[in-house]
Amino acid sequence: MSLPFNARRIAVVAPHPDDEILGCGGTMARAASAGAEVHVVVVTRGQPPLFDEELVRQIRSETLRAHGMTGVADTRFLDFPAAGLDQIRRSELNAALSEALSRIEPDLLLIPFIGDIHLDHQIVFNAALVHARPRGPGGPSCVMAYETLSETNWLAPGVTPAFIPNIFVDISETIERKIAAFQTFRTQVKASPDERSIEAIRALATLRGATVYRSAAEAFVLVRQIN
Repeated sequence: MSLPFNARRIAVVAPHPDDEILGCGGTMARAASAGAEVHVVVVTRGQPPLFDEELVRQIRSETLRAHGMTGVADTRFLDFPAAGLDQIRRSELNAALSEALSRIEPDLLLIPFIGDIHLDHQIVFNAALVHARPRGPGGPSCVMAYETLSETNWLAPGVTPAFIPNIFVDISETIERKIAAFQTFRTQVKASPDERSIEAIRALATLRGATVYRSAAEAFVLVRQIN
C-alpha cells in the first residue's frame, strides 16, 4: 500500500475530537500502515458550563482509542474552548497552532474546510493556513481540506464556499478501520439517517469511491501543492 502523495510526516488539524476520523480517518490509517508518521492536533476542548466535565473526559478517552486504531503516532490537545474560538484572540490561536505544527514539520497538512457551518472549523482553517504560508523551506509541501459529515454540507453552498473535491484517496483497504475508529466515539455515533451514523459514513465513502472507480474513498480540496 503506497503512501498518499509520498508523505512521510502528516499532520491532521481537528477543530474538535472526531472531526479528523470523520474527515480523513481512512487516509490516516492508510498512511500509517504504509509507514508514515501521522500526527493529530485537536484544537478545542469542551468546557463548562456548555459541556459537562465527565463527558469531556470520556470524549478524550474515545479520541485516544480511535487514534490508536488508525495508527496515529502522537496526539496533541490545545484545549481552546469548543464553540468559543471566536472569543479567542486570533494571534493567540495562530501562535499555539503554529507552535504545534512546527514541532511536527509535516510535509502533508490536512485541515477542515473553510465552508463548514461550524465557526470553529472556519477559524481553524484560517489559523492552519497562517502556519502553512510558504515563507521558508520547512513548510508543508501539500495542504488539503477534508470534508466532515454534518459540517461541510450544511452551510449554504452556492452562497458560501462549496466543497468541490479534486483529490480522492482510495481507502478501500482501511474503510473498516475508519468505521471502527468512529464507533469508539459512543458519545457521537447517531442512528441512521443522521449524518453521523455508520450508514452515512459508509455511504459517503462509497459515493466518493465510485466517483473514481474505487470501492471507497475520502475526498479533499487541494489548497496548495509545491513540487
